[in-house]
Amino acid sequence: MKLIGIGFGNLVAAERVLSIVSPESAPIKRMIQEVRERGALIDASFGRSTRSVLVMDNGYLILSAQTPEILAARFADQTEGEEKGT
Repeated sequence: MKLIGIGFGNLVAAERVLSIVSPESAPIKRMIQEVRERGALIDASFGRSTRSVLVMDNGYLILSAQTPEILAARFADQTEGEEKGT
């Protein structure tokens, strides 16, 4: 299992992430509210402004203070490492 850092020492399983999106659009805000009410929201932003939302394959959402671009670069670095056999 490959773990990716999402900020503040928090890690997620790379293969469980479906998408990384910005929290600014109305549909994503509604999704966050619905998941919060369901009890399946993980806030890993440590009180900072939420810059990205990770949609997981098990229905959970994870809020991160890192931008989607930074997280995407970390996932890309992980993928490159797998292709090189490290």
